[in-house]
Amino acid sequence: MSSAETGTARSGRGRRADPARRAAFDVLSAVAERDAYANLLLPALLRERGLTGRDAALATELTHGVLRAQGGYDAIIAICSDRDLDRVDQPLRQVLRLGAHQLLATRIGAHAAVATSVDLARDVAGQRPAGFVNAVLRRVATRDLESWLEIAVPARDRDLVGHLSVRYSHPRWIVTALSEALGDDPADGLAETEAVLAADGERPQVNLCAVPGRAGQQELVASGATAARWSPFGAYLAEGDPGRIAAVAEGRAAVQDEASQLAALALARAGAGGPGAGGTGAAVWLDTCAGPGGKARLLAGLAQDHGARLLAADLRLHRARLSRGAIGGTAGTGVVVADGTAPAWQPGAFARVLADVPCSGLGALRRRAEVRWRRSPGDVAALGPLQCALLAAALDSAAPGGVVAYVTCSPHLAETRDVVTGVLAGRDDVLVLDAPGTLPEVPGLRCPDPHGAFAQFWPHRHGTDAIFLALLQRRG
Repeated sequence: MSSAETGTARSGRGRRADPARRAAFDVLSAVAERDAYANLLLPALLRERGLTGRDAALATELTHGVLRAQGGYDAIIAICSDRDLDRVDQPLRQVLRLGAHQLLATRIGAHAAVATSVDLARDVAGQRPAGFVNAVLRRVATRDLESWLEIAVPARDRDLVGHLSVRYSHPRWIVTALSEALGDDPADGLAETEAVLAADGERPQVNLCAVPGRAGQQELVASGATAARWSPFGAYLAEGDPGRIAAVAEGRAAVQDEASQLAALALARAGAGGPGAGGTGAAVWLDTCAGPGGKARLLAGLAQDHGARLLAADLRLHRARLSRGAIGGTAGTGVVVADGTAPAWQPGAFARVLADVPCSGLGALRRRAEVRWRRSPGDVAALGPLQCALLAAALDSAAPGGVVAYVTCSPHLAETRDVVTGVLAGRDDVLVLDAPGTLPEVPGLRCPDPHGAFAQFWPHRHGTDAIFLALLQRRG
């Protein structure tokens, strides 16, 4: 067992922070200071520093554990500190959060958790701040997590939203947005909202997706994965590196959330047999915001199964290149750099159009916990005009009888139902299709909205990201 995990080495002025804790600190600092994504930066940093085995596992647990529970830890640290948290320098905040996580959510001994945190504080800020960290964490160590939360969390009957916000470590505005999307009743204690918040704190399993025509679900199962509940292309990987599976290593399968897979499948199924449905080899499908290529990879295989071809487009060159790499092994595909709001193609040219628009990412808080701390209601509002423009252009790009899938990885009403209903209010050439009806095998998709035709995946119901789907057919 490594000293990084046990923290058994004695603390002292000459001792440096251990590599695992320093790696976690550096990732958390990058997330706070330059909007880095932990799930992208941490693996690269572990490789760069040669951290493997238990050291890598500890760095991963500390990083993601702090990001998931940061709000609750901050409330506890505020009680234990003689300074307002806003007056504590950012590096020391990260050290305190790392220490609190070790004390309250791991099996690391209290002495080791405090001593290694002091070492880290000394390493990044000096001797005097290290004393402050020592004093605060010794106070944190006097109670367990539940005891602290009883003190730090607002009473449920006095401030229900505040109670859920602190207990489940989500900003208040996100708690409110989730309850509105669910149509949850405060009289019931926002029970389903609480279930979503709890699910956001759980570590998601790895979802794999086989590319139709290049790999199959059974190949993934034979490689050690478990068949997905609903996606015929999907499989769950309980542990291990996905890259060890041959189909993944060869680009014939990839990591992709099951709801993302099912959104692409719904588009392929919708309106089958109608005008422009893509039943002939002449039909072309479009992915208008393709980068980095996850859905485009699957959609290319589905198009090929339907005798159609796929054109993948993205505004940014590097994202278009990522899309090309993702779908490069599928015949009959093309990739272009193009603005989805000002199409470079003729209107009415496509049998299927996927508009997987840029969004806040609030639907992926299990995988990207830091998003909850870096987004604001203003960010969501700012995305609205772009999302509306992309959907309107996607509808114009669809042939008569063709189908458009509007998809976001967010359940926020301003990014989902409001966008669709707002765009449709100015048009009479669009039919709203029954999105849940295209996926009858998946329960609990229907939204509490006036159309009753939109689909919303949820982590607590489906074990997936909270992805929204609307299917719209261009009238002939």
